[in-house]
Amino acid sequence: MRKGIYILPNSLTMCGMFSGFYAILAALKGDYVHAAWAILIAMVFDGLDGWIARLTNSTTRFGIELDSLSDLVAFGVAPAVMLYNWSLMPFGRIGWAAAFLFVACGALRLARYNVQMGSTEKKSFTGMPIPGAAAVIATTAIFYSQMDWTGRRSIFILILTFILAILMVSTLRFHGAKELDFKKRKPFWILVAFAVIFAVVVMHPEIALFVFAMLYLGVGIIENTYIYYKKFKNLSQPLEKQ
Repeated sequence: MRKGIYILPNSLTMCGMFSGFYAILAALKGDYVHAAWAILIAMVFDGLDGWIARLTNSTTRFGIELDSLSDLVAFGVAPAVMLYNWSLMPFGRIGWAAAFLFVACGALRLARYNVQMGSTEKKSFTGMPIPGAAAVIATTAIFYSQMDWTGRRSIFILILTFILAILMVSTLRFHGAKELDFKKRKPFWILVAFAVIFAVVVMHPEIALFVFAMLYLGVGIIENTYIYYKKFKNLSQPLEKQ
């Protein structure tokens, strides 16, 4: 701290924290759409601060800890407050327990990531990353508003909250943008696919973002199911030979 801190990446981290704080205030006022969009904007800042820190070689322990605190506010507390006010309050104790479990599992997920980031977390994520879980919640709220569904006392939202909380502290493998190496040349079709995805999002952002978030959740579950199936099959083959 005596040597100073890097302003640019840490400023972006603070912008993400501000977006999360705004999402909490908007959710308390009942403006769930703005709260959801603020969470998604916080995701943009969360991606930028890490990318710029690695690009400028300005990654520090202070920045890592500040990023975790920002993530807990923007992707843990903010989605939980929005969830509770928007859909879980009518469930009573079950509702606030689900909201708290989301925050608690998000905090545990961040703590485990900080400990394992140089080993098991170096490539793919162990457990669903907390920004991914928050994105599922935020895009669901935006999608519900677009479809004119209130979401009040929704069993689907309640079950989804528990599933996301469990996935965050699980040992399942989830992929992230950090696995992409932008320094290397890529096939031409990747740029075409990016253009198509961008066009779809621009045309129907509320539906497209919800679909992409659900695909990320679904593909992650399917991939891990297949991995465990292969492991079980390989373990059962020696037993069959005996």
